[in-house]
Formats: sequence, C-alpha cells, structure tokens
Amino acid sequence: MSKSIRLGEIAHARSGDKGSHANVGVIAYNLAGYQHLRSVLTSEAVETFFARLNPIQVERFELPGIYALNFLLHDALAGGASQTLRTDSQGKTLALAILEMPIPPPENLAPLRRGC
Repeated sequence: MSKSIRLGEIAHARSGDKGSHANVGVIAYNLAGYQHLRSVLTSEAVETFFARLNPIQVERFELPGIYALNFLLHDALAGGASQTLRTDSQGKTLALAILEMPIPPPENLAPLRRGC
C-alpha cells in the first residue's frame, strides 16, 4: 500500500478570499471519502501544508450534508486583494494547491474515488 495519496484522488476543492483570510473548501466525492477526510484532514495538517502563507490560525468547519470540510486560514493573504502584492491576492489557486496535498491512504481507495 502507498504511504500517501493526493487529496485530489478523493475530493475536489474551491477557494477564495474573506478579506485577509483565505477560505478553502474540500468536497469529497462520496460519503466514504468524507469519512476518511474527517479523520485525516485536520486543521493542523492544513496549517502545515500552507505554512509558507503564515496563517496565524486555521479553523475547520464540517459540512456533512455536502460531504465537505471548510478551512479558514486567518491572515494568510497578507492583507487581502486591496493590500497584498502576492500574485494570488484572492486565494483562488489555493484549491488547486490543496488537491496536491499528500494524505494517508485508506485501506481500500476504490470506494472513495469519483463515481463510487
């Protein structure tokens, strides 16, 4: 068994800005994927993955009805769209980045993939 899988194998994502804060939503393809994400995709793991953005805090919110986890990365956008000099001032590319995040694999990956 692989030591990790790409998050994008079992979910898709959306992201954007909330002023100086970044909002990253991760949506599992199905209930099995959501249950796995709940156990492995912690606030601490997301904070470590986005450490170069220097978020002062990462909060996780669960949305079980749509198989999603939402992460609020406090002060990760260096002032936000009107103040930062960063290329991605609105955090739109963070969804693409998080899909590349390595996560621990489940025992059986097949039921977590899209279409299952």
